[in-house]
Amino acid sequence: MKTSINQIKRAGWVLGLATLLVACDKTIDEPQRDSYVPVSTDEKAGTWKTYQLSSATEIPVAEPKAVSSPEYIAELASLKKQSANLTKEQREAVEYWGAGAVYRWNEIARELSARYNIPPAYNAEGKYPVPDAANPLADPKFPFANPPYTSRALAYLSVAQYDALVAAWNYKYQFKRPAPSRTDATIKAALPVSDIPTYPSEDAVVAAASFTVLKAMFPGEVPFLEAKMKQHRESRLWAGMNVESDLLAGADLGNAVAAKVMARAKTDGMGAANNQTLTAGMIAKAKERGLREAWVSQELPVRPPMLPNYGAVLPWNFDLATVVALRAVPPPALDSEEFKQNLEELRKIQKNQTREQARIANYWSDGAGSYTPPGHWHRTAANVSHEARHSEVRMARTLALLGTSQMDAAIVCWDTKYYYYYPRPQQFGVKTSVGLPNFPSYTSGHSTFSGAAATVLAYLFPDQAETFQKQAEEASVSRIYGLIHYRFDCEVGLKAGEEVGKYAIARARADGATL
Repeated sequence: MKTSINQIKRAGWVLGLATLLVACDKTIDEPQRDSYVPVSTDEKAGTWKTYQLSSATEIPVAEPKAVSSPEYIAELASLKKQSANLTKEQREAVEYWGAGAVYRWNEIARELSARYNIPPAYNAEGKYPVPDAANPLADPKFPFANPPYTSRALAYLSVAQYDALVAAWNYKYQFKRPAPSRTDATIKAALPVSDIPTYPSEDAVVAAASFTVLKAMFPGEVPFLEAKMKQHRESRLWAGMNVESDLLAGADLGNAVAAKVMARAKTDGMGAANNQTLTAGMIAKAKERGLREAWVSQELPVRPPMLPNYGAVLPWNFDLATVVALRAVPPPALDSEEFKQNLEELRKIQKNQTREQARIANYWSDGAGSYTPPGHWHRTAANVSHEARHSEVRMARTLALLGTSQMDAAIVCWDTKYYYYYPRPQQFGVKTSVGLPNFPSYTSGHSTFSGAAATVLAYLFPDQAETFQKQAEEASVSRIYGLIHYRFDCEVGLKAGEEVGKYAIARARADGATL
């Protein structure tokens, strides 16, 4: 990425040595994720409320052959051969995917988000090219997976997985085909075998649905995603967990559900989210409401603002009128005592930032090259669900409730940001330590994402509610320690996120599932 000396100075990306040493450590410790038998089969999950499907039966699945049929017996014989004498690479694939289909595909999506979370560099004309979905591997690569984009990608992924699994659960318990090793004891399964019926395969359902969503969100990664899907599919045969017909039925169902989910994506307004012609009017209206000085990009050359119309994208758990209703109250006037006090607080931190403040700012920075705050919270949710030994459908429900709340939080936050067009601290001489976002200050995105996430996760995992709340508060205050937000940006953003999260909880209470 091209960077001028003025750009570096203006962005303020230089800290003292002590802070730099802290900031260099971005290691994330992840424990080994093993396979398990779920604590509950969630037998009634086929009745849970879906997002896009009208019901779990909207897409038909053919009745499978009986386990006593010649066709199924032939499938068992083939499976027995494929699951015997595995190579080291095959065993590793079985172990990897054995951690869970939803878990692994969410992880893959986060990794892709991090890979593509790189702002376009300016060209020789001093302009910033817009990534082209039709030529995704050209410079700059498509997409630029910024926080709103990542929140949307993860929301659609999680919804597709959830709807597909609810449908799969309906047919599983309608047909009740047992695991292959339950029919033929000579088949030695390489993973724990539960009482959940195997037709259609939940792994094949998730793989197909995930592939459909992610190839649309990251079109330059189709060969990578195809390889992952192929390995996932084969791992179920190598592990002795599914016969071929289980996998074929699951793939067909997953593809059909994901197609319906992605039909929504084509009409949700994302195509107009980067409409730069709207910004002049936004600034004029903000000034009419009393804003003395509007936010302006602090980069050289000046970078166009990020997704100024994202606040008009269709949310999941409420309508666009509610987005306006959830818009934050006006920020302090720039000549008010509250503003002066907040600005002075940042100047004091800039002069005497502690190592602990630097650590918190760095840990939650989630900037370029990371999978952003929504990805950060998805990782937390996936790990907690895995530790709770949830079934695939229940983990998908957790991530769908979280994912839709994160996209909704982005929409509400971006609506507020461009409604008020409030200047960042850098316009008043404060040097940020964690990179410089290219959009208005009020309210804090990190705070809004985190408030929504903590609210949803505290409902789903009440025994850990205090932990989630503390994490959200730390994520929020990290933006003050990073010298990138005023305290009122963060406090109001956190409350806005909590309100967004309540809508996801209202849906959870009515979806037919129980804690």
